[in-house]
Amino acid sequence: MNESSSAKTQQEIYDEGMAVRREVLGDAHVDRANAAKDDFTTDFQDMITRYAWGTIWTRPGLDRKMRSAVTLTALIAHGHLEELAMHVRAALRNGLTRDEIKEILLQSAIYCSVPSANAAFKTAQNVFRELDAAEK
Repeated sequence: MNESSSAKTQQEIYDEGMAVRREVLGDAHVDRANAAKDDFTTDFQDMITRYAWGTIWTRPGLDRKMRSAVTLTALIAHGHLEELAMHVRAALRNGLTRDEIKEILLQSAIYCSVPSANAAFKTAQNVFRELDAAEK
């Protein structure tokens, strides 16, 4: 944990995490995730909000654009395509262009595998089609 977050309360970390989560993923996604919470998933949702969003995504060492690039690569490497689609949308919100996302996917082909990048290209292509259709 960074020094500034060690002095924060768990509620402050959660609140900052929720704010970042909403900025990066969008209100609609976060609202759907919160609406789907139940006794079984509440602790998990709390954990990712505090740790992923409130502790890691709020650190000053990388900007959100770079964090998105790293996240896309990690998701490609592990084949998490549903999460990849969500983070392609987030990467656009965080300032990555479609061309930059393409370059990340090409780079991932070399270091993660061609089949992983192939699936990632299809996933990103579907996201772009959905976004383009919604703009019409």
